[in-house]
Amino acid sequence: MQLQESGEMYLETILVLSKEKASVRSIDVCEHMGFSKPSVSRAISLLRSAGYVNMDKDGYLTLTEEGARIATKIYDRHNLLTGFFVSLGVPEDIASADACKIEHHISDETFDAIKRRVDKA
Repeated sequence: MQLQESGEMYLETILVLSKEKASVRSIDVCEHMGFSKPSVSRAISLLRSAGYVNMDKDGYLTLTEEGARIATKIYDRHNLLTGFFVSLGVPEDIASADACKIEHHISDETFDAIKRRVDKA
């Protein structure tokens, strides 16, 4: 299954929240993303069906190995791109917003070239 941008955003959000707190529930995702409970519930259901997210009997969410791989990739892209844009003089809030738009669409080749350039600096 090819994951869409919105699915990647949910996975990244679960990863970020799991770094901030011991357990993550759908309501935490709702609050963090500013989406309605029905929207988040539907998305989490799709991600569970596709094998990216697990939910235990108490409603706690965890990423599967594949879900964590994708979330980490997007999260790393976001952080590197934000830092790169800030180094160019872009204000951090704008840099972060732009990175969020780009991180889902940039090719691996272009991202790797930016990463190499950043690593040289």
